[in-house]
Amino acid sequence: MVKLIHWKIKGNIQDMNIRKAENNDLKTIVSLSPQAVFDGTLGEARPSHSKIDSMVNPLLEKGGFYLVAIDEEKIVGWLLLGTTKDQFTDEAIGFIYEIYILKDYRGQGFSKELMKAAIMHFRQEGYAEVRLSAKADNPAVRIYENVGFKTRTVSMSLNLK
Repeated sequence: MVKLIHWKIKGNIQDMNIRKAENNDLKTIVSLSPQAVFDGTLGEARPSHSKIDSMVNPLLEKGGFYLVAIDEEKIVGWLLLGTTKDQFTDEAIGFIYEIYILKDYRGQGFSKELMKAAIMHFRQEGYAEVRLSAKADNPAVRIYENVGFKTRTVSMSLNLK
């Protein structure tokens, strides 16, 4: 079984490193996670650090982990990946729980490379499918589609306030 450790990607814009997050990286990720959720929910939610911990720690305890994108020795983004089960078939599937790129580094290919690294990991681990969730009007949906993701379900909401 091939294990995910490290990638060096050479691109037209810059060289970037993608690697599994180390313990000292988690402090940076946790400190920025409320902003990541705020951006990902298009301003609808900014959870506390304790709420982030209560959402992320169970994923990490079950074997999930972060990939980090590094540019010039600085974390410029991350992706949280793990597994879940299909609600109807109980089949194990890969799941991308979070992806975030610092504002100054968006549009430079970091998201796409993090996604490709996660997909490669799931493929190497033998998963038949990878899923993620996103707000329908989040511009990042185009990135996910460009990597090959297709809309599978639609979650709908009715605001009662």
